[in-house]
Amino acid sequence: MSRGVLITGASRGVGAAAAYAFATAGDRVVLHCRGAVERAEQVRAGLPGDGHAVVAADLGDPAAIPALVGDSAAVLGRIDVLVNNAAMFVDEPVAGSRRVGHPLPETSYEDWVATWRRTLAVNLEGAAHVTWCVARQMLDKAPADGVRRGAIVNVGSRGAYRGEPDVPAYGASKARLHALGQSLAASLAPHDISVTSIAPGFIATDMTEAFLTGPGGDAIRAQSPFGRVATAEEVGQAIHWLASAEANWASGAVLDYNGASYLH
Repeated sequence: MSRGVLITGASRGVGAAAAYAFATAGDRVVLHCRGAVERAEQVRAGLPGDGHAVVAADLGDPAAIPALVGDSAAVLGRIDVLVNNAAMFVDEPVAGSRRVGHPLPETSYEDWVATWRRTLAVNLEGAAHVTWCVARQMLDKAPADGVRRGAIVNVGSRGAYRGEPDVPAYGASKARLHALGQSLAASLAPHDISVTSIAPGFIATDMTEAFLTGPGGDAIRAQSPFGRVATAEEVGQAIHWLASAEANWASGAVLDYNGASYLH
């Protein structure tokens, strides 16, 4: 049975890989992006099957989210699966270049406050607001025969546990996203909606290529006893499984997916 799937932050990396995993299984996918519509359309064009679409919206703007979900539901007929993948961390300009993150000793108070507001607005509040809109649609619109009412998968991070000294707002937002997922798992289980989270470690994507090919690349790979980092495709497949009926009993769980690079 084909499902309707909304994936936020799907123009590249893990979001794009997850879209491919769902589409390969026969599902119809709406790829959300903030502004990279052309890149998202390229991902959509490469998906197997029909019925896919791209919808743009800024998740940091609560007023934009109902329209995002409404447009996605109109395309899909019904949203059966939500993947909260969109996330950001803020880089700061330093002497004509950009510094990764916002380490406290090097960040002004004004930049610190602005970074926290923007990061939480997208990574936590945006995910919460999208989830509210999608879950209410799941509750209000009956699923097709043979399809459970819904599945929500949050893409968190290993950084929620081990800390992110250069991007503390990012790490905190992911820890809160995990907690949000567990709260909603208990709230929505009586309605046959599962909520799970995945906490990946380092992933090889176009955004991390500079780190992996730079002087610190070997140290990053050595964090895992496998001597490598995850691929976006591996994470996408794991997300697909968490949204499956077979994973229903995992609702409330946070799946550590880091190649044994961080154990707790």
